[in-house]
Amino acid sequence: MAGNTAATGENWAVTATPAVAGLATLCAATALSSVIAGVLWLVYVAVAVMVVAGTGVLLRTTRLPTPVVFLGQLLALLCVLVTLFTRSGVLVVLPGPQALQDLVGVLAEALSEVQTGVPPVPDSNAMRCLVMVAIGLVAVAVDTLAVAAAAPAASGLVLLCVFAVPASLAEEMLPLWTFVAGAVAFALLLAVDGQHRHSAWRGRGGGGAGGSGPAAAGVAGLAVVVALVAGASLTPVGTVGRLPGAGDQVGGGAGGLGIDPMTELRGMLNQGASRELFRVRGLDRSSYLRAMTLREFVPNQGWQLGEDLPVGVPAGGDLPFQPGDSGDGERTKVRIEPVGWLDNWLPVYGKPRRIDNVDDNWRFDPARGMVYSVRARKAGEYELDTVLATPPADALRRATGSVGEVDRAYFQADGVDDRVRALALELTSSATNQFDKATALYEYFTDGTNGFKYTTETSGDTSADALFDFVFNGKTGFCEQYASAMAIMARSVGMPARVAIGFTAGYPVSDFQSITTQDAHAWVEIYFPGYGWMVFDPTPLSDGRGVVPPYIAGQNPDGEESDSSTSATTTTTTTTAPGAESSTSAAPENLGQGEAGAAESAAPTWHVVSLWTALAVAVLMALVLALLLRAAGKGPRTMSWRRPGPTGLASTVAAVSGAVSAAVALVLLVALLSWWLVVPLVLLVAAFAPAAVREYRRRGRLRAVAALGPDAAGAAWQELLAESVDRGTRVPNTETVRVAARRLAREHNLDDRGRDGLRAVVGAVERSWYSAHGGADPALPKAVDDVRESMSRNAPLALRARVLPRSVLRPKPPVEPSED
Repeated sequence: MAGNTAATGENWAVTATPAVAGLATLCAATALSSVIAGVLWLVYVAVAVMVVAGTGVLLRTTRLPTPVVFLGQLLALLCVLVTLFTRSGVLVVLPGPQALQDLVGVLAEALSEVQTGVPPVPDSNAMRCLVMVAIGLVAVAVDTLAVAAAAPAASGLVLLCVFAVPASLAEEMLPLWTFVAGAVAFALLLAVDGQHRHSAWRGRGGGGAGGSGPAAAGVAGLAVVVALVAGASLTPVGTVGRLPGAGDQVGGGAGGLGIDPMTELRGMLNQGASRELFRVRGLDRSSYLRAMTLREFVPNQGWQLGEDLPVGVPAGGDLPFQPGDSGDGERTKVRIEPVGWLDNWLPVYGKPRRIDNVDDNWRFDPARGMVYSVRARKAGEYELDTVLATPPADALRRATGSVGEVDRAYFQADGVDDRVRALALELTSSATNQFDKATALYEYFTDGTNGFKYTTETSGDTSADALFDFVFNGKTGFCEQYASAMAIMARSVGMPARVAIGFTAGYPVSDFQSITTQDAHAWVEIYFPGYGWMVFDPTPLSDGRGVVPPYIAGQNPDGEESDSSTSATTTTTTTTAPGAESSTSAAPENLGQGEAGAAESAAPTWHVVSLWTALAVAVLMALVLALLLRAAGKGPRTMSWRRPGPTGLASTVAAVSGAVSAAVALVLLVALLSWWLVVPLVLLVAAFAPAAVREYRRRGRLRAVAALGPDAAGAAWQELLAESVDRGTRVPNTETVRVAARRLAREHNLDDRGRDGLRAVVGAVERSWYSAHGGADPALPKAVDDVRESMSRNAPLALRARVLPRSVLRPKPPVEPSED
C-alpha cells in the first residue's frame, strides 16, 4: 500500500511539473504589467504558455526525444502566432513564407512602439504579438529545464530575465504582487520537483524520469543561455530614451524614445500612431521646437552629434548667448509641458535667454543650442524666456564679419560627391552674399519645377552614393533627406551649416498648442555673423505644418524684399490636426533609421525563406531520427535497448543529418535576431559537444548489448564503468571484475534491484571469458538497465555532470578487468 502511495505521489509530481512550470512562467509575465497597459495581453500570454505546456505533454507521451519535443513546442507556438496575427498562413494555421514575412512585419511594428512609447505602452495588437513571442520562448525554455532536464532550479535564471526587462524600463519599482506571485509559483515548482526527487531517492518510484539524459541537458543549457542573451539584448531596447550605448556618455548613434540623434539620407519612414509629447502655452507665432543639432556629416550614414561631449552650463536660470547672438530682441515667455516625453534632450525655441523650473541635471550647450542631460529624464513643466524675432532679409545679406566663434567642424564637407559639389556651386554662382546663396539652395528643393516631392518612401538607389541618388535620381524623401542634402551642399560652398532635429508648431487645442510624434521634423540652420543660426527648411511639406521665416517668405522671384519681410512674424499655413489625412513628417521613433529602417520595414525575405526551410528540414530529420531510435527500442521513458537498431551508414546519416539541420535552424533563428549572437551560439554548441560524444558512445554500447553478440558483455561492463566515472568514481585498472563490482555497488549506493543486475552483468562478463559458447545471456540488456536505473535513483547525475561528462573529458585507455 505504501508503495502504491509513493508511486502515485511520483506520478502526480511528473504530471504536475509541466503545469506548474507554465504557472511559474505566467506569474513571472505579470511583471510586464508595469510597462504594458491593459490586461488583454496577459490573456495572449496565457494562451502561449498553455500551448507550449500542452504540446510538451502530448509529445512526451509519444516518447519522442527531447530535441523533437523542443522543436515541436516552437512549431506549435509559431502556428498560434500565425493564426492570431497573420492572414496568410497555409490552411490558416501553418506558417508559410508569406505568413512569416507578415509576422516579421508585425514584430517590427512592435519594436518601434517599444522604442518610442512611454511606460505603460498601449496594449496594441503588435505589442501583444511581441509579448506572446517573448513569453512563449521563455515558456519553452522553462518547460525544457523543469521537465526534460529535471532542473527546475535553473529555470529561475530564465524567469529572472522576465523580471529584469520591465525592472530596467519602468521608472518606479515593480508592483509587489507580481514579485510575490512569481516567487510563490517558482517555490511551488521547486516543491513539486523535490517531492519527485525524494520519491526517486527512496527507491519508491517507478523508472527514471524520461528525457533527462545529456541530450535534454544540452537543450536545457542552450535554452538558458539563449534566454539570458536575449534578455540582455532586449533590455537596452526600451521605452526609456537613452543616449547611444545606453551609458552615461553622450555620442552619436541610435537612441531610445524621442529623437534619434543620427539622421540618414536613405530609408523608408514608417508612420506610427500619433502620441502627444508636449503642450505649449504662450507661443505667439509658429516656430520650430529644437531638441538637438547635429554637427558631423558621415557619407552614406548621415548626420551625427559628434564624438566629443557637449560642453554646457547649468540650464536653470540665465543662459549665455549663443555664437553670433548679439543679445538683442524682444523676449517671449513660453511654458512647455512635457506629456509623453522622456529623453536626454529638453527642447527649446529660438534663442533661449532663461529657463526656469528645471533641476541641475539639465545643462545648456550654447555652441550647439541645445539642452541635454547625460541620462534620460522626464522633465516637469518648464518656462522658457526666448527671442523668436528674426532679422529681415536685407540685414542677413549685409551680414559679414568673422566666423571665428563657429567651430570649424561646421564647415567640414569631406566625402561629398564632386557632382553634388558642382551642382551647389552652379546654383549659387550668381549670388553675391551668403544669404542669397542659402536662398538659392533652399529654392532648388522647394520649387516644384525641379521635381522634388515629399514622401515617406524613397526611390531605389542607382549608385553607391546616397546623397547623389537623392539629389539627382530619386528626388523623393522625407525631412531628414532634404535637410541633410541642403546642409552638406551649403557647406560645400563655404557656409557653416548644421542639421536641427525637433518639432513643427503642432496644432491648437483649447489654450495650448499640442505637439505630437507626427510633428517631428528636421531642418537646416546656417550661421550668419552677428545674428547666429538662421532656419532654412527645404522640405516641401504640403500639409501646412512647415514654418517659413519672414526673411524667406518676404522674397519675390527677383530676390527683392517685399514690405512684409520687415515684420518679425513667421508665415505659415493652417496646421492639420492629427486626425486629418495628410502627409506627415518624421515621427520621432523613425528619425535616423536610414538603411536600417528600410531593412526593418521591408521584411528580410532571404532570412525568412532560409529560416523556414531550415526549420522544416530540422523537424523532418529529427522525426526520422526519432523513428530510427524507436525502431531500435529506445524511448525517453525507458533505458532498454531491446532489439538491435540500425547500424552503419543509415544510422550515421540520420544522426549527422539531424544534428546538422537542427544546428543550422538554431543559427538562422538567432541570426534573424542579431548576427552577433551567432558566435556565442557556435561556442555554446562546442561546449555541449562532450555530452553529444557521451550519448553517442552510450548508444553504441547499448546497441551492442541489445545485439547479444560476442562483445555484448564487454560493452555492458564498459558502459557501467563510464556511468561510474561520470559520477566521480573511477575503478582502478588493477581491480578484478568482482572487486570492481563491489566498489560500484558501494560508491553508488545501489539498491537490491541494482545489485542483482550488477551480479548478472559480472556473470555475463565471466562467461564471455570462459564459456565455450561465447553467447550473451538474453537477460543482459535488462540487467544493464536495472543497474543504470539504480544509479539514476540513488546517485543522480548533476546537471554539470550531464553536460560535461568526466568519462569524455578525462578519459583513460579502456582496460579489461583482471581475470584473477
